[in-house]
Amino acid sequence: MWEKEININDIKEIRVKTTVYFGIGAITKISDISTQLKNMGIDKILIMTGKNSYKSTGAWDHVEKSLNANEIEYILYDKVTPNPNVVQVDEAAELGKKFGAKAVIGIGGGSPIDAAKGAAILLEYPDKNATELYEFNFTPEKAVPIIAINLTHGTGTEVDRFAVTTIEDKEYKPAIAYDCIYPLYAIDDPALMVSLPKNQTLYVSVDAINHVIEAATTTVSNPFDVLLAKETIRLVVKYLPKALENPNDLEARYYLLYASMIAGTSFDNGLLHFTHALEHPLSGVKPELTHGLGLGMLLPSIIKQIYVAKPNTLAAILSPMVEGLTGDPSEVDKASEGVRKWLHTVGLTEKLSDMGYVESDIEKLTKLVFETPGLSLLVSLAPVDGTEDVVRQIYTDSF
Repeated sequence: MWEKEININDIKEIRVKTTVYFGIGAITKISDISTQLKNMGIDKILIMTGKNSYKSTGAWDHVEKSLNANEIEYILYDKVTPNPNVVQVDEAAELGKKFGAKAVIGIGGGSPIDAAKGAAILLEYPDKNATELYEFNFTPEKAVPIIAINLTHGTGTEVDRFAVTTIEDKEYKPAIAYDCIYPLYAIDDPALMVSLPKNQTLYVSVDAINHVIEAATTTVSNPFDVLLAKETIRLVVKYLPKALENPNDLEARYYLLYASMIAGTSFDNGLLHFTHALEHPLSGVKPELTHGLGLGMLLPSIIKQIYVAKPNTLAAILSPMVEGLTGDPSEVDKASEGVRKWLHTVGLTEKLSDMGYVESDIEKLTKLVFETPGLSLLVSLAPVDGTEDVVRQIYTDSF
């Protein structure tokens, strides 16, 4: 039983912070949120998003209407890219400073919302920049209020205190985690996600899977993490094929979004380890790599490394994906190959070599895991000793 792998003498901190409006039509709640912001004295807002989806999904119509109705002025930064970088965060923050923004709304998937979190900090620290923030040159204790309007079902960033941004000139992709960047409000509306392309539907859902596998197996995980992991994986295994077959299946989108949200809560509590620590160098070197794809390529090799340390937990949470696991450490290959086979059934078949990486990249990637600010901390939370040899082996096995 997985319960035996929880140390009941450890005192755990369990976090559930953000107010989330969840369900079909939740975007209409932006009206209530805008009214609340105005009542808080917020009359100018910085909005951060990408190029198209904030409009094509219909989210923008509701946001613009509600801000105008409450006489809240806004300024729009729509240059956030997948795997956003510090230049974008600095540009947006500077725009917001000059405008006098008192809050930030992020509209999109993980990239715009994460970038919005960084800008929200910099609006409170006008003498700092995003590179200083992501190289941990200062520790922020405040940020302007953040509103997250989520357009994907994968990252969970709308309910957690994490943000990721790339420092491209160093090929670093660090993650920060501060209480001040919990969104005040979040909107999770599955109707905004029916136009999500098939490959993105797959990759963001794989992101959620990785969140809970890691969170349930770190050295600081708690029973809440395991509970959320079991339900997240059950829901993704059941509903991802349905969403891939019919993008307009709102029930499938609803439960994938719910899985993503509780997965965000899971790793907000249990944190992360190998998969995210090793993926960040992959997309730090190649910013065009989709985060969820990178995670999926690494996952089977990571299961192979960690199963021996957490066999009962992994057997319990992976059961919807891999039948017949008993929690015996000797079934490590069955678990690893079972995860690989499931990924193949939903369409993720790529290896690192397919994405242009070569084996000579392994040393560079391994070095980046331990050099990139914050990633060595994630590695230290793995249930097995996160040595350079282990990291190198995971990359090697993923080719």
